[in-house]
Amino acid sequence: MKRLISIELQKIWKNKASSTLTLTYFILLSFIALIASIKFDVGPFKFHLAEMGIFNFPFIWHFNTYVAAWLKFFLAIVIVSMMANEYSYGTLKQNLIDGLSKKEFILSKFLTVVVFAFCSTVFVFIMSLILGLCFSSYNEIGIIFSDLDYLLAFFVKLTGFFSFCLFLGILVKRSAFALGFLLLWSIVEAIIKGFLVFQVFPNSTTGDKIVQFLPLEAMSNLILNPAPRLSVVKNIGSQIGINLTNNYAVSYFSIFIVLAWTYLFVLFSYKLLKSRDL
Repeated sequence: MKRLISIELQKIWKNKASSTLTLTYFILLSFIALIASIKFDVGPFKFHLAEMGIFNFPFIWHFNTYVAAWLKFFLAIVIVSMMANEYSYGTLKQNLIDGLSKKEFILSKFLTVVVFAFCSTVFVFIMSLILGLCFSSYNEIGIIFSDLDYLLAFFVKLTGFFSFCLFLGILVKRSAFALGFLLLWSIVEAIIKGFLVFQVFPNSTTGDKIVQFLPLEAMSNLILNPAPRLSVVKNIGSQIGINLTNNYAVSYFSIFIVLAWTYLFVLFSYKLLKSRDL
């Protein structure tokens, strides 16, 4: 297993574009800390994000994983390019000639996906812990380490998303087309959701219950937008008559759905590679 991971990481590191994107991704993750410095005054109105409670424990776990999840597209490019390069440079065929089975090849790619997701999760955990200890109004151990299931959801979300990108990279063989297909699929899901929720089942939650099984929608449902949980947003909502008392806890049913899709993406990748004459 270590050998397979080592082979893939060497390929990524020796590729200038992939290594640059990977470093950029982790640098941008660290920029979340700069949110604390956003501060400006307009007359009597003072806006300071750190004082709004976004870095309070345990809310910080929700906020930082949600923001960090938006940066996953940088590694998505790396994953897709990783597969495209295998076809472009002929390394896939060479690996198979050198004795690597197709099953081991897919396993090496999936393990790389897991490593990326795990490293991202550890990075966000350490960064959030430091920011929380610096800015949080609550520093009790029980509060600090509550709601850590957002980190689990973050890890599962990245693993599922990168597995989807891996499948697209094998399916399409070209990174640009694979990313285009990813964008197209997200649009298709949005159309399906809009049609079911607003046209077919406008007066019930049936549409939402159906679309929660779509891959990207299930990943999106893992970590919901945390902004409505902020007291300032709740106060504004109450003044204009909007109820913002939704459930923002991690849905373990959504985790199960994403894990199921992850398994299917890896299985489809293997079946697709196995059926092709390389």
